[in-house]
Amino acid sequence: MPHRVRDTRAIARTTWIGVTSGMAQTPQTPPALFDRALLHARQRRAQAQGAVGFLLNRVAEDMSDRLAAVMRDFHAAADLWTPGEGLADLRTRLPSIAHIALDAGGVEKLPFAPESLDLVVSALALQFVNDLPGVLAQIRRALKPDGLLLAAMIGGDSLTELRQAFAAAEAECEGGVSPRVAPFADLRDIGALLQRAGFALPVTDVDRVVVRYGNAFALMQDLRRMGAANVLIERRRTPSRRATLLRMAEIYAERFADADGRIRATFDIIWLSGWAPHASQQQPLKPGSAKASLADAVKKAGRE
Repeated sequence: MPHRVRDTRAIARTTWIGVTSGMAQTPQTPPALFDRALLHARQRRAQAQGAVGFLLNRVAEDMSDRLAAVMRDFHAAADLWTPGEGLADLRTRLPSIAHIALDAGGVEKLPFAPESLDLVVSALALQFVNDLPGVLAQIRRALKPDGLLLAAMIGGDSLTELRQAFAAAEAECEGGVSPRVAPFADLRDIGALLQRAGFALPVTDVDRVVVRYGNAFALMQDLRRMGAANVLIERRRTPSRRATLLRMAEIYAERFADADGRIRATFDIIWLSGWAPHASQQQPLKPGSAKASLADAVKKAGRE
């Protein structure tokens, strides 16, 4: 097995923040993309073998910091589908929190009664949901008025380097491309879905983490130890050709290596939060209710 090299000093972090404003289109029920029963099996295997947890640990620490900034107490809380014991420290701080584990069938129907929770958290799980609009709507219904959803999921340009390297290698060696890396939602998509589900004050931001490895095989080993290997329903069912894998690693190194030869792997962690509507929350002004004209303010500023 190739030796894994991760330079922890070379983990870069960049953050974008967005407050959503536009309403989402209402799409039809999306087709199933993920084999969630296989996801459950792979996550259990990863936990048994010793999961690689640097991304989940990062999210757990950030989750605690974000909740500490919310000036209120939560008495009925749920941790939705976070792998393993990823939010164990948070569960120590919030004894009432219930951990809802992914079941063997990967069912997406949530076991919550309407208006029964004042907090739902989730860490690195929602990227593998087939019907994310439906799950967000279920969470919204389960929250009491002024209840909070705070979650982190993989999205954006995550693993773009691996996706590009595999596509180029398969096209060159096999004359076609098979689904290798899951499609990820971007910041705008998630914000629109929060609004569609009926959340108030929705906010999304992205934490970009760039991790360096000795080679592409070390990255793939980490993905397996995260329980995050390919679970696409349309995935290739036959073993990959050795020549294709070797060519993929060569292309990866040619395109995405630093001067010292280590390769880069991008992980975009999308943070999303929203509140169940309540009369006490800040409300937008009604159109035409402004007491001053923007044009007058600009003219006044120009004279000063």
